[in-house]
Amino acid sequence: MDYKNMKFKMWNGCDRGLCCKAVGRQDRQLNTYDWLADVPGNAESTDLVEVQFKNTRKGYYHNVNNLDLKKGDIVAVEANPGHDVGVVTLTGRLVKLQIKKANLKSQDDIKRIYRLAKQVDLDKAKEAKSREHDTMIQSRQIAKDLGLKMKIGDVEYQGDGNKAIFYYIADERVDFRQLIKVLADTFHVRIEMKQIGARQEAGRIGGTGPCGRELCCATWMKNFVSVSTNAARYQDISLNPQKLAGMCAKLKCCLNYEVDNYVEASRKMPPKDAVLQTADGEFHQFKVDILAGLITYSSDKNLASNLETITAERAKEIIEMNKQGEKPLSLMENGKMKETSKSIDLLNESDLSRFDKAKKKKKNKNRNANRPEKGDNRQPNGNRPEKNENRQPNGNNRNRDNRNKGPRQQGNRPQQGNNNKPKQASNNKPQQGENNKPQQGENNKPQEDKK
Repeated sequence: MDYKNMKFKMWNGCDRGLCCKAVGRQDRQLNTYDWLADVPGNAESTDLVEVQFKNTRKGYYHNVNNLDLKKGDIVAVEANPGHDVGVVTLTGRLVKLQIKKANLKSQDDIKRIYRLAKQVDLDKAKEAKSREHDTMIQSRQIAKDLGLKMKIGDVEYQGDGNKAIFYYIADERVDFRQLIKVLADTFHVRIEMKQIGARQEAGRIGGTGPCGRELCCATWMKNFVSVSTNAARYQDISLNPQKLAGMCAKLKCCLNYEVDNYVEASRKMPPKDAVLQTADGEFHQFKVDILAGLITYSSDKNLASNLETITAERAKEIIEMNKQGEKPLSLMENGKMKETSKSIDLLNESDLSRFDKAKKKKKNKNRNANRPEKGDNRQPNGNRPEKNENRQPNGNNRNRDNRNKGPRQQGNRPQQGNNNKPKQASNNKPQQGENNKPQQGENNKPQEDKK
């Protein structure tokens, strides 16, 4: 079946791909999901268009020429001075909400879209982009020579190459007036300086976080909220700076993702300093599982002794009983804790080191069953393969197939104590040259064949 040419019918009868304008390719950072893309008349509701440039820089423009713009189109937009080249990332009603989110109150900040980018515009933009890395290296050296305490993290050229934006990081206020003059004389472009923080720098550079996924600031997060150590305390996370810090050397933004759930769940827990009094003694809070609603109590205030795990409801019940002067027999309700349903972890009992352990050879039970009893060191024929099949027939080969052939056919088997000499038979005599005679003092005499 040809899936490439397959088309799906929408509810409004449009002959196009399912939600084709909602999700763009994830080759651009901070893409916005247009959940109004398939609403009839969405694109014609406003002429505002969102255009994204290098990394995390976005702009909002008026489509004054009524161009048929779609998500992913490359356009030439108005700039000061000249023009810039960017990619359309959003159209329709959601652009108005994005403008409110960006706090653009002045209409002067919204410029115009000139045209769809031509090949000449693309060539100029590609040439300007190729100079960005070398410009950043030279500008860092210039700032170092001037003795400025700042770091130039990124350089972005305008689409026509007439302007360059220098993104820098500085802990203190920096006087870069002399730096702008030197940069303008060196690169012969208009210079614009923008100060960014450590989080914005990590978003522009990108990378992979300790969770194994791409950084949130480099994919979807644009507005940064302050993160404090209280978020780690609410979630009962150890205050280890190395584990709490992200790629930007600041506290991880993901510490704020679940803190609201922990705050809400912590309100249902009893006070930490509450002491539970029972007939067995006093118990102090030792460990808390906030989301599961379980509390572990210890009989010692400072050590883990006689640990008992109960639910938060049971702890509150005992506190109320203590206020009334009553003491339960134990922390457990009726001697047992109510079983709480937990999610099953299939890999809970597995150990990754199991691949490093050497496999133990299993003994063959059938093989051991066919062995003779203790005292008989000779193996009967057929139990083991011969170690050397190329030995001469006249040699000292005790496991030769034709030696005990006669007695085995008569139903005679080796008995205990017969270690050195085969049974006598009329048609099977030991050959000369074999050392199979019993020694003196040993009970190794062969038994006579009873017929």
